[in-house]
Amino acid sequence: MPNLFTTGALFAGFYSIVQAMGGQFEQSAVAIFLAMILDGLDGRVARLTRTQSAFGAEYDSLSDMVSFGVAPALVLYVWALKPMGKLGWIAAFIYCAGAALRLARFNTKLDESDKRFFQGLPSPAAAALLAGLVWVANSNGVSGSDVMLGVLHIKWLAWVTTVFAGLTMVSDLRYYSGKDFNLRRSVPFMVVLLIVLAFVLVSYSPPEVLFFLFVLYGLSGYANWLTLKFRHKT
Repeated sequence: MPNLFTTGALFAGFYSIVQAMGGQFEQSAVAIFLAMILDGLDGRVARLTRTQSAFGAEYDSLSDMVSFGVAPALVLYVWALKPMGKLGWIAAFIYCAGAALRLARFNTKLDESDKRFFQGLPSPAAAALLAGLVWVANSNGVSGSDVMLGVLHIKWLAWVTTVFAGLTMVSDLRYYSGKDFNLRRSVPFMVVLLIVLAFVLVSYSPPEVLFFLFVLYGLSGYANWLTLKFRHKT
């Protein structure tokens, strides 16, 4: 059963690439978010059904590399980076290599890491940054070759976002994993209210809200690092 969800995530990543090659960038972005949902379900299904296996773990990692490594890099390359020549494909490769290194490090340090935090930006969140940018732009009629406000070239925004996500994945920054959040225990009313509010906002405007949330999450690691550094100095 969990391998079916993993296969679904792999299919969504592959479908994203195919759609980007056909110029259907909004569908390709949505497919990456769908892959995130399926990827989040396979591990939970495995634990609920007690069907965890070494094969499943390896298969999940390979699926993640396609859905959250190769697919976002190719989507951004086709959407905005291709006209930039070498700079474009180098940025896409930095992201792709960062995803591979991030997944390899996660697999090798799985037993010794603090479960409350991820080391480096998780690859699904990095993929959401790239897919969210494409989704927001296309939903507002903006293409990867457009210029905003007469000065902001979308291709440069895409380049910076791609490199930022790729390098942050292999950083030592700590990102909250949410794995210590247990719904079986008593949950504060304010937390429940915030979850309901998040669902309402996402349903109101999925591209903008999801992109904004993952931008905040991507910056949270840097904010956490600055906070710890300030505390050590004081």
